[in-house]
Amino acid sequence: MTNSTGENRRSPTGARLSRRRLLQASALAVPGAIALSACARPTSAGAGSASGSAPSLQLASPTNPVKWPIAAGNEPIAAGLEPERNATLRLYNYADYLNPEVVTSFEAKYAEYGVKVEISTFNDTPEALTKIRNAGTPFDIYFPSYDAIGKLVLGGLVRPLQHSYISNISNAYPEFQNPFYDVDWQYTVPYVLYTTGIGWRADRISEDIGARANPYDVLWDPQYREHLAVLDDYREVIEMTLLRNGSTEVNTGDDALLNAARDAMLEMNKLTQPRVTITGYTDLPEGRLDLSQAWSGDLITALGYLPEGVDPSVLRYWFPSDGKGLVNNDTMVVLKGGENPVLAHLFLDHLLDAKTALTNFSFTGYQPPQVSITPSSLVSEGLIPENLASAVVLPSYFNTGYRALELAPEVDAKWQA
Repeated sequence: MTNSTGENRRSPTGARLSRRRLLQASALAVPGAIALSACARPTSAGAGSASGSAPSLQLASPTNPVKWPIAAGNEPIAAGLEPERNATLRLYNYADYLNPEVVTSFEAKYAEYGVKVEISTFNDTPEALTKIRNAGTPFDIYFPSYDAIGKLVLGGLVRPLQHSYISNISNAYPEFQNPFYDVDWQYTVPYVLYTTGIGWRADRISEDIGARANPYDVLWDPQYREHLAVLDDYREVIEMTLLRNGSTEVNTGDDALLNAARDAMLEMNKLTQPRVTITGYTDLPEGRLDLSQAWSGDLITALGYLPEGVDPSVLRYWFPSDGKGLVNNDTMVVLKGGENPVLAHLFLDHLLDAKTALTNFSFTGYQPPQVSITPSSLVSEGLIPENLASAVVLPSYFNTGYRALELAPEVDAKWQA
């Protein structure tokens, strides 16, 4: 997305991929809960897959914050080093998850050093971790979800950060300067935030979905049969169903809760036959869907895919106004196998700059955790219309919302049973 008018839209046929493991295409032909949840691999790629030692992989949570060790021989780089010269800084990221303008501005900022930036993309976390472990390409920076940090650290795949290069961390929400998944931000800086809710076209859906007693119920409403979708992410669909059923235990291993969720997904499949989608950010604005379970960032991105002449006010997004919904974030790390650790640190600092972060947001639709970015400023500066202010992630959501944490192997097996 480049602006809120839909000018210079990115091609809807581009290689944008979901931030989680995709459901297999054949799942659409499989009935019931299997079609909605059981054809994906876990985001975490299995406990201990990077370290080879499952007992040492701690499961971080807000009530169990984890400070990861710094191994001998993998200490932070020294302070005050010159950036590498004539280097190619290699980024490993999801497709369409970084504004090319921020890459260009970084190259210009360090032009005297002859730096170039190269971006490689992956489909999902297991693929990324496998390629990083195999070390075929010396990637400098990786953009993981926070539930992969333990395996990256224990596998010796990431460098601890030298904080002196990253002064712009002060621009981030305070909770991301000491996150539960990486106490003292030894290995990570925050990248973007997102919530999971429901998006729709108001010119096709006459009701205000957010006014329902239980808005999640709309995905079970037969009047919208075959005109709606759920996310192509088994964790997101099951978590949403748990919330719909009245449980806030979105990382549960309780058999009764998971069986009830499975039954509810079977019922949803029977009543509404939802599509399983990774392209809601184009399908909603272009009219192929009327409503969908959605990530907040994709609704903002959808503004750039509205057909010419369609008023942006037709796009709507619901997330619980009290913040009691699914809220998560992605991070940035410096990889140990990279050849340019100084430039890598400086690039992290570049993306944490308030102006750079806002430029990046205008393209990806995914909000950086910047204290300067508020719903009112995003609207007043013309980045989003008022009807999508609910897609902006508030700092308070990380106190009230529910996080998708890494599951213990035996619990993850239940989720995929």
